[in-house]
Amino acid sequence: MIVGVLAVTGAGVAAANPGGGGDSPYVALGDSYTASPLTGTNAGPPPGCFRSVNNYPHLTATALGATLTDVSCSGATSKEFSTAQQTDAGTNPAQYSALAEDTKLVTVGIGGNDIGFSEIVKSCLSATPFGSPCKDRYTAGGTDELRQRINALGGKLATVLKEVHRRSPDARVALVGYPAVLPATGPGCYPAVPISPGDVAYLRGVLADLNTRIQRSAGAGRATFVDTYASTVGHDICQVPGTKWIEGLVPTAPAFPVHPNALGSAALSRAVVSALGGPSSSD
Repeated sequence: MIVGVLAVTGAGVAAANPGGGGDSPYVALGDSYTASPLTGTNAGPPPGCFRSVNNYPHLTATALGATLTDVSCSGATSKEFSTAQQTDAGTNPAQYSALAEDTKLVTVGIGGNDIGFSEIVKSCLSATPFGSPCKDRYTAGGTDELRQRINALGGKLATVLKEVHRRSPDARVALVGYPAVLPATGPGCYPAVPISPGDVAYLRGVLADLNTRIQRSAGAGRATFVDTYASTVGHDICQVPGTKWIEGLVPTAPAFPVHPNALGSAALSRAVVSALGGPSSSD
């Protein structure tokens, strides 16, 4: 999603419970919400993917006792599953190339960049707390551009799941949704996060529709849907440090702006492990 670096230091890391279950091949595909940039040591090349050892795939692999191949990359869209991704520091091979016939688990976290997450965040910042300038922009002319993008995502996710099943026919596949970025109720926290209250309500609806689209695609594509929204409500960008699992525009813990910090990545891992029926830890 947003590809930009802030110099930040110090963060608590919530570790997943260690789990047994045998050593089995697990492949993680996804964007920056999967890669969890800046939340820990870089997990491997290319450095431009900002893939962290504290991201939910690594924590999930520990919890399940699985052998992880993590090819998630910040900035990825579903297109980068089938084509190499050029980053500012190296090339990430097509993510599908990590899949094999003996892969037993695949998690997929994608869709935010397909609908323009970074563009949406930047364009919805407002100099005024009045009205809903972002909603007005995306619904000009009587159609909702963001809802159209979400509808178009359905076909892309269907193609992704079909290809994952083709390459790894024996794998269990989990399609991971997005967490609660904005408060679940109320006007937001202008000016700390300069999105007008009217647009907070609009964007909350956009995220809900995105997660619904992902859930429906999972159901139609023989995948397990992982709801990361419900368990992250109350830990959005408007909360205080320590309670906040999604960082704001100026992070207070190591993370990209408007992305999960280490606590958030641990929460996502708990959601994944729970959806897969494995061991889980309390919040």
